[in-house]
Amino acid sequence: MVEVERAPDLLRYRVDLRSYGRGLEIGASVSIDGCCQTVVELEDDGERCLATFDAIVETLDKTTLGRLEPRHRVSVERSARVGDEIGGHDVSGHVIGTGRLVSATRDGREVSLTVEVDPAWMKYIQHKGYVALDGSSLTVGDVDPEAGRFDVHLIPETLRLTNFGAKTERCEAGSSPLINVELDPKTVAIVDTVERVLPGLLAQKG
Repeated sequence: MVEVERAPDLLRYRVDLRSYGRGLEIGASVSIDGCCQTVVELEDDGERCLATFDAIVETLDKTTLGRLEPRHRVSVERSARVGDEIGGHDVSGHVIGTGRLVSATRDGREVSLTVEVDPAWMKYIQHKGYVALDGSSLTVGDVDPEAGRFDVHLIPETLRLTNFGAKTERCEAGSSPLINVELDPKTVAIVDTVERVLPGLLAQKG
């Protein structure tokens, strides 16, 4: 992160993508902390590749981008191209809202995180299902639907490549950093379809 400009209804910010931005074009989609953003300006001087993005009110209300400050680190992922290998589940960058990182536990080199979200989302967050946190595709561990909490487990490589390392340290220090949450769209579609169709089927049988 190199620069942030705030207006009443817009956040314009510039990210130094370095060599990761080579070949990027204006209009391309890039995930910033799990939020799908469009490149509006681009500067590449051979050493740095500076990409500028605009976040509007809807994005600022639903995500952590409104809390960005100069020199903040962000997790970045470029759009997949046809033929690329897709690991985990499809991530679109359509954030439903934010959760809160409420605990972090270390066991050797593994870190287990407990995330608290709106309990209404928990019907879509299932044990061994998928969820995207700050753009990282993760497998869900234990779930507590009533408390609106679930666990995920991170390997050292995930901590190294993303901003989870910094957020884990903040959590261990006593804070509860916010985190962007994207639900698995297949799970959402299945659950919503069952909830919509099942009452009618039961009524027909009754």
